[in-house]
Amino acid sequence: MTARQAAVGAYLQDLQQRIVAAVEAADGGTCVRDPWQKSPGEALQGSGLTCILEGGELFERAGCGFSQVTGPRLPPSATQHRPELAGAAFEAMGVSLVFHPRNPYVPTVHMNVRMLAALPASGEAVCWFGGGMDLTPCYGFEDDAVHFHRACHDALAPFGDDKYPRFKTWCDDYFFLKHRNEQRGVGGVFFDDFSEFDFDRSFDMMRSVGNALLPAYMPIVERRRHTPYGERERDFQRYRRGRYVEFNLVWDRGTHFGLQSGGRTESILLSMPPHASWAYRSQPEPGTPEAALYTDFIVRREWL
Repeated sequence: MTARQAAVGAYLQDLQQRIVAAVEAADGGTCVRDPWQKSPGEALQGSGLTCILEGGELFERAGCGFSQVTGPRLPPSATQHRPELAGAAFEAMGVSLVFHPRNPYVPTVHMNVRMLAALPASGEAVCWFGGGMDLTPCYGFEDDAVHFHRACHDALAPFGDDKYPRFKTWCDDYFFLKHRNEQRGVGGVFFDDFSEFDFDRSFDMMRSVGNALLPAYMPIVERRRHTPYGERERDFQRYRRGRYVEFNLVWDRGTHFGLQSGGRTESILLSMPPHASWAYRSQPEPGTPEAALYTDFIVRREWL
């Protein structure tokens, strides 16, 4: 590992600890800290730390994981855009989180920032970065979506005027349930296989996105956490969480990468909600807040 790659690892571990501290302060509970190490002899080697809070007052499930692993062969999900690196050894490190709040009026949030280094048999390591964050409400509020997108925009502004609109569109394209013809949420930003800048500048951009998570999300949490709700809202929340499960298992490249490369299943699936449900051909009543989610929020639109 080079000194630059070590700096990325140190940043990611610090980011995880700052996010976990914020979750514990907001919820009042304590995250379980589960350090892990891959067993000798496994194809994938490395270690990580999974931090998860379950059954909290604010967060029904909030998971934030750090991992740093090496493997002998890049899985297909990592080389679909870089076929010349198929078969190369690799090192991957990242922080990934999903927070599922208890109150249906507080949106779910996902964030991931990562670096992948391919190690071809001849030549230097080829490094690229990825990341982003997206917001998935059950009950939509315009000011929440605008605030979240403004934070994403501001994080990317120092890196070029094109970055937010490009990565916003990339997020809309990526977090789309093709089998439902439906957006997962109100989006955010997403980028992958990024190496347009040199290493240091690419790292700076990834770091700016990672640092934006708490100011993008926590003000929304505080705004909505005391909104009264009943069983109707909880039923709709469980139904919408079913969509989240569908996306993560069917379409998510990060989940596929982890499972294809022999990653730690328990940590890979920390994004799953604690309770989800499905109903046949469920349709909300016109004019209801539930119907407004489909017509006004989980549609592609400009928020800024």
